[in-house]
Amino acid sequence: MKAALSKRDEKYLQKSLNDKMWKVILMIGTPLALYQGLQQVFSILDTMMAAHISKESVSAVAYLSQLNHLLSAVGGGLAVGAGIQISRAFGEGNYDLVHKRVSSLYAISFTVGMGMVMLILPFTNQFLKLAGTPETLIAVGSRYFIVQLFTMVITFLNNVYIAVERARGNAGRIFRLNLIVIALKLSLTAIFVYILNGDLVMIGLASLLSQLSLFLSALKNSFFTDSAFSFSMKAITMNSEVTGPMIARSWPVITEKALFSFGKTIVNSMCTLYGDTMVGAMGVSNNLGGITTNPQNGYQEGAASIISQNLGAKKYKRVLEAFYAVLIVNMILGAVISSLELWQLDALASLFDSGSIEFHNMIMTVYRFEALGAVPLGINASVMALLYGLGKTKLTLVINLARVFVFRIPVFWFLQNCTNFGEASVGIVMMVSNISVAVLSSCIAAFVIHEFKITYVF
Repeated sequence: MKAALSKRDEKYLQKSLNDKMWKVILMIGTPLALYQGLQQVFSILDTMMAAHISKESVSAVAYLSQLNHLLSAVGGGLAVGAGIQISRAFGEGNYDLVHKRVSSLYAISFTVGMGMVMLILPFTNQFLKLAGTPETLIAVGSRYFIVQLFTMVITFLNNVYIAVERARGNAGRIFRLNLIVIALKLSLTAIFVYILNGDLVMIGLASLLSQLSLFLSALKNSFFTDSAFSFSMKAITMNSEVTGPMIARSWPVITEKALFSFGKTIVNSMCTLYGDTMVGAMGVSNNLGGITTNPQNGYQEGAASIISQNLGAKKYKRVLEAFYAVLIVNMILGAVISSLELWQLDALASLFDSGSIEFHNMIMTVYRFEALGAVPLGINASVMALLYGLGKTKLTLVINLARVFVFRIPVFWFLQNCTNFGEASVGIVMMVSNISVAVLSSCIAAFVIHEFKITYVF
């Protein structure tokens, strides 16, 4: 049976390929930006609840979250790289290929996720030590990390589902489902921490249960339907024409995300020069920064999908129109949100300081510098949307590796060993790396756009 589109999917594709680009970017990007913003709120509230347990718990969550991001890079990278290829096949009108890629991506993600759990679970403490986790944080958070491993497998499948819904323009559905997930997660965490006086394991359990609720929606909307975007055992294939482009576009993204997270764990280890609680202060600062950058990433994801669809449909002018539109949106977001946060920074820091004046001041010191990178990161996110949409994931790999291993770790080492900035170095290095990566990505974008115009004369 030939794969077919629903009337809703057909209507969305026509909008993506023909409607005013500003309207399309805002229509698809805004729900995704709200979704990403809510994800960040969920992360922040998690940190606040961890602070209710102890300030060491804040540092444990911050440190172990980076390790979890490192492992989750595989599923996230597959969803991004393969999702772009699904969008391109959608734009080309090859719905059988869409169906095969969706089904095969689910199968690959589940197999990889379970394989990682079986490899790491028996050696959890050794893995945490190998990652440079301080002994105090292992003692506080090792069981939390184990729960997060199982959450990771469900998240892999949920990432595929979100990528599929994004490709078909169901940004509103993504937003609504994640509202439910976040409400469930926060309710369970509040009950476990404030009423049952639970520890970090209970916070991890709340994450697992909330992700399972999203997976139930994935089952309903992807596994028990009959469309080009549904899952079918019969459609699973390892044929190189189907999976080859997905793997080719995904491995640089996987490498990029994994090494980026690994680099951040190195930075976290370097932060311990100023005490274990500095890891927590940097984690809080990153969370505050995420209030700006996560919505920017939401518009990035929406724009990348739109760019890929228009490229597949040979609508080359619209590819660049999408880039310029998302660039302006992301720069405005960066300027407005970071300014509001700086205005209320003292109040925000008070939400996480566990009553410690020293910890409060650490948070303030780090974020004052990190906030200055909000607009540059908006530029970087927009460039990444263009590169993802064009399938140039090797260039996104270069950009993100440079961000951590050129502009962050060496600069941090220099600040620690050759200056007297002290604790302020943690914030300064974030500012320097975020501004520097925007300069690099802008130069790469200028080159790519020039080559694009030459290749597709219009």
